[in-house]
Amino acid sequence: MQTDSSFTFVLFGGTGDLSMRKILPALYEAHRAGMLAASGKIVAVARHEEDRTGYLQWVNEHVKAHVAKSGIDENAWASFVDRIEYVKLDLGKAEDFVKLRDALQDQSATRVFYLATGPSLFVPICHALASVGLNENARIVLEKPLGYDLRSSNAINDAVGEIFAEEQIYRIDHYLGKEPVQNLLALRFGNALFEPLWRREWVESIQITIAEELGVEARGDFYDNTGALRDMVQNHLLQLLSIVAMEPPHSMDSDSVRDEKLRVLRALKPIDPRDISKVAVRGQYHAGVIRGTSVPAYATESGVKTDSATETFVALKVEIENWRWAGVPFFLRTGKRLADRVAEIVVNFRAVPHSALGASALRAGANRLVIRLQPNETIRLYCLAKKPGEGMNLSSVHLDLAFDQFFKEGQMEAYQRLLLDVINGRLALFVRRDEQEAAWKWVEPILNEWAASGKPKPYAAGTWGPAAASAMLAQHGTCWLEEEN
Repeated sequence: MQTDSSFTFVLFGGTGDLSMRKILPALYEAHRAGMLAASGKIVAVARHEEDRTGYLQWVNEHVKAHVAKSGIDENAWASFVDRIEYVKLDLGKAEDFVKLRDALQDQSATRVFYLATGPSLFVPICHALASVGLNENARIVLEKPLGYDLRSSNAINDAVGEIFAEEQIYRIDHYLGKEPVQNLLALRFGNALFEPLWRREWVESIQITIAEELGVEARGDFYDNTGALRDMVQNHLLQLLSIVAMEPPHSMDSDSVRDEKLRVLRALKPIDPRDISKVAVRGQYHAGVIRGTSVPAYATESGVKTDSATETFVALKVEIENWRWAGVPFFLRTGKRLADRVAEIVVNFRAVPHSALGASALRAGANRLVIRLQPNETIRLYCLAKKPGEGMNLSSVHLDLAFDQFFKEGQMEAYQRLLLDVINGRLALFVRRDEQEAAWKWVEPILNEWAASGKPKPYAAGTWGPAAASAMLAQHGTCWLEEEN
């Protein structure tokens, strides 16, 4: 998966948290693995450091700590740093963008502009790039959140779309680059075993969870104006749902994959505002204990209003109105300060229609497939087997695809894969505008109802969220999977 040709990767927000934790480490890993063209350059753009020497000092002090668990290869690190150039830039000064244009001397190189900035800067940066002709034959990467609601999202997309064509725009969702999500596609569309079962006749329910132990950290100001529904559901969770539920694409080219995801998003059953309390639970964490350490309530976090009604937890029941999934509930859940850090997809299959093996078979439960995205990336298929000894006593056992055991070569991190896709011009794992619009349209009734009514339900930090989230599943005769190892 080596980059096909020379490139210039321009990183706006070059001293930001995302650049430090994810983007630069991902580029280093691609460099160390020999996946970047030797002539490729990285141009960091920021307004803090005075010159390249100062910026490289910042990179050595802050980025190294976030690079690969396997440690730093000092020779590879030195040659990676040699790729980095720096431009100090003030967005309010047109002459600074002239300086940026002059720094991008290789006209034959593929130009990538990564906007690791707040969304309020997306449009000004795009206009400034266009003013010096840097939008031509370039690619632009937009980080979430792209807007606050459908109207603001459309406004950003309209403005960016006047400067960059849709095929130049890469709206990034890093969950789509995770190895188990790629393996979900392989599992479904590369194996005859699963496709006949991947439908309402055999699937009872599906759960998708993204749980975090962390609170809002130093992002209180941002988070209090965003909330879990905008921050996680509208993008990550609905994107994962669309991959789980999509029809087999004609091929893996970008539009074939994204067309099928769009069909799922458009088939989501609209939520009647009168029914929101039945299918949507919002919560906010109070003080509690996580791994033996006391943690504060959300309302006391720095940057958060003391009377905040912002949700830090969301659980939803979602239905898809199409032939494959009619009547199958999809349960989505995400939250901060929960009992564990885990992201997983759980496919619960229906029980056998008649248990010829007695009561123990019923107690042992039905088959399920667990696709874990983090912290350990695995796919497990749970089946029933007879326990050793006298009698027909059944127990749940599993077949385990542990990637680190089957594949000895190191796994590619999500950002590494996605950045290589941008450089190579592959759009399949990026969100198209019509997908984004369909997702915003579906969540807007919930946003509007929550804005007009009440406060989130409290839950203690270190738990799995409000009891109402469990009660919602109990009404369907199931429960959240919370004890998996």
